[in-house]
Amino acid sequence: MAVVVALAASAATASAAIILVYGDSLSAAYGLPQEQGWVHLLAQRLHAQKLDYKVANASLSGETTDGGRNRIEAALRTHRPALVIVELGANDGLRGASLEAMRGNLEAIVDACRRANARVLLVGIRMPPNYGAIYTEKFQGVFGEVARSRKVPLVPSLLDGFSANRDLFQADGIHPAAAAQPVMLDTVWKGLRPLLKHQ
Repeated sequence: MAVVVALAASAATASAAIILVYGDSLSAAYGLPQEQGWVHLLAQRLHAQKLDYKVANASLSGETTDGGRNRIEAALRTHRPALVIVELGANDGLRGASLEAMRGNLEAIVDACRRANARVLLVGIRMPPNYGAIYTEKFQGVFGEVARSRKVPLVPSLLDGFSANRDLFQADGIHPAAAAQPVMLDTVWKGLRPLLKHQ
């Protein structure tokens, strides 16, 4: 069962729009206190910049695009977001899942958000090179294909700027450490800020 943590981005009125972060362990602050994760840091930044949004985090460690597709309607009903940050696919890649299925799942998630009148920011991920050049290139291409077909903005990789720096990962070598979380926020912010209403 999903554990959903809503983070107030302002002292906030009931009218504050909701940003729903819909991802996997990379957005669920795996291995870290929640307040160190990039999603919590996002709520703090929104508050600091006096942007009237609240952040809800419906990310689940281990989530795949298939699982995300199955959960999205309920998450949209629960949170009624104005904007959804979709960060899924890493676990599909780690399992060597069908890229065609992954693309279809991501498109279905975007379509569900659109039906709920929510804007979407798609956040991709790059696989480690040991998965082979052909698979990693095709995997990365899926995010661009979905962004183009559904006409949504894309952050190419959540780990941009530090993926080769082992010091910024936890002992498992997969999950980013606390020191990497502000970098992840800055990466997402570049795509997110243009979607936020000016106040």
